[in-house]
Amino acid sequence: MKFEHLIEINDPLNPLIDTISRDQLWRGLVLRADSPKMFIPHLDECTIDERESGSFRRRLRYGELEIVDRVILTPLHQVRYEVAAQGEISASSLVMTIEAPSEHTLYVRFQYDDGHDAATDAANAMYDEFRKSAYQEADIDTIRIVRELAAAGRLDATYLN
Repeated sequence: MKFEHLIEINDPLNPLIDTISRDQLWRGLVLRADSPKMFIPHLDECTIDERESGSFRRRLRYGELEIVDRVILTPLHQVRYEVAAQGEISASSLVMTIEAPSEHTLYVRFQYDDGHDAATDAANAMYDEFRKSAYQEADIDTIRIVRELAAAGRLDATYLN
């Protein structure tokens, strides 16, 4: 299943949406990777190791299930999550890309790829519709939390230093 969607962050024509800077948005997306329990309530534990310049490896535990992934950061542009095949889990990825089509607008594009071929996707079509909906709701929650953190000043450079 390959799936993507956009979430609008700033819209200069909508005064009901608080404006978030690209830096704040970036810090929020990195915080989601670095401290995922703030964003994923059913996550039991996250351990980060193998920090390198621009990437790190995480071990995520959901009950008895453990998933190892790698987070790759392209500053102020993209956060990429890559899950290698492990046990019964196939290789997959999630890419969050900040897009700025104009000076005052910001979006985040969420792209999912579960690594399955077209035949598997066809066989799982009904199930995948539920997954797409769940992913979209989780992404909306991510942006909601980023907005709350930004409004509280917790994504400002001075707060994080």
